[in-house]
Amino acid sequence: MNFDFALLLVVLTAVAGVLWLLDLLLLAPRRRRRAQLVAAMTALSDEEREARTRDTLRESVAVEYARSFFPVLLLILLFRSFVAEPFKIPSGSMMPTLLVGDFILVNKFAYGLRLPVLNKRIFAIGEPKRGDVFVFRYPKNPKEDYIKRVIGLPGDTIEYRNKTLFVNGRQVGETDLGTYSGPGEPGRPADGAELKLENLDGVEHQILEVPRAWVGHEGTWTVPPGHYFAMGDNRDNSADSRFWGFVPEENLVGRAFLIWMNFGSLNRIGTVIK
Repeated sequence: MNFDFALLLVVLTAVAGVLWLLDLLLLAPRRRRRAQLVAAMTALSDEEREARTRDTLRESVAVEYARSFFPVLLLILLFRSFVAEPFKIPSGSMMPTLLVGDFILVNKFAYGLRLPVLNKRIFAIGEPKRGDVFVFRYPKNPKEDYIKRVIGLPGDTIEYRNKTLFVNGRQVGETDLGTYSGPGEPGRPADGAELKLENLDGVEHQILEVPRAWVGHEGTWTVPPGHYFAMGDNRDNSADSRFWGFVPEENLVGRAFLIWMNFGSLNRIGTVIK
């Protein structure tokens, strides 16, 4: 079952805000009026009047929690929705750029400000660029978040044959870097994979190719308006646009820019994602 944390955060923030506002506008004035009546009771001793006044002015537990947590929840909601959101890498499809267990930060305003939960863009700030590492909602199941690299922009023609990538008829440059010797995906060792440096319109990044692996889905695709063609850096171990199609603009989440934690490899902390 997919857990929608954004929806939960919106609901909690709304409930806390409504309770706090209800108390501010209705309940608190009533408590103050009752406290004034208690303070006017001359039959009570000073100590009794003071104790009863304190009890009358005391907020309910629900209101106290709402008043305390609402600012915190609102701050988290705004930051997560419009500034940056953390994600954890679950698979090796973006190796060697991103490894399983990497915790990353995603810039939420790079592709425009979007309403939380609805993901509807309200302010256009920027568009994905070729070579960006971006997070998006999987078109086949929008409840799942995917992370890939932007290969094709609207109107581009993408061709992939014999492990060779072409963009608008031009072969994308690659430089052999030897055999990959880094960590692999659990259950899928990367032994024998070739490490290459790919130059995608000036964006240089490393990719993996397994010489003896099945080439995968080959073909030629023309990216329609408002869509993007995405591929993983681990070219022979990535379910991407070659298999399930294009990424609609409305599915964009943000651009990945930083690895902020990896408990299995602390030296990756602070790595800028390119």
